[in-house]
Amino acid sequence: MTERRCALEGLELARRVVEMIADKKGEDVLLLDIRGLSIVADYFVIGSAESERQAKAILDDIRLALKREFGVLPLSVDGAVASGWVVMDYGDVIVHLFEPETRAYYDLESLWKAGRVVVRIL
Repeated sequence: MTERRCALEGLELARRVVEMIADKKGEDVLLLDIRGLSIVADYFVIGSAESERQAKAILDDIRLALKREFGVLPLSVDGAVASGWVVMDYGDVIVHLFEPETRAYYDLESLWKAGRVVVRIL
């Protein structure tokens, strides 16, 4: 598999995650291209959920849909819905789902401001 094809598949997966968060009424969804800035991943997807119930629904939807559509499971999942921040690692794509207050506190957008905004849904 070529490097270009991997990057395209990563972007397709990241865009699909953005759609799923938006479909479940997640807020302030951001897709950042961090290629060249990090060896950890190519893309960050950052979104917010207003409640634990909504966050759980979003995370479950992501896990099931990406398994069904792309044949992938997260390499790891860190955090807990009750903590206000869950991270799902899909290799080239890292998904961060926050409660709004926790997101504001950690402010990943500022930490990764050199990343290129691919999509932002407010």
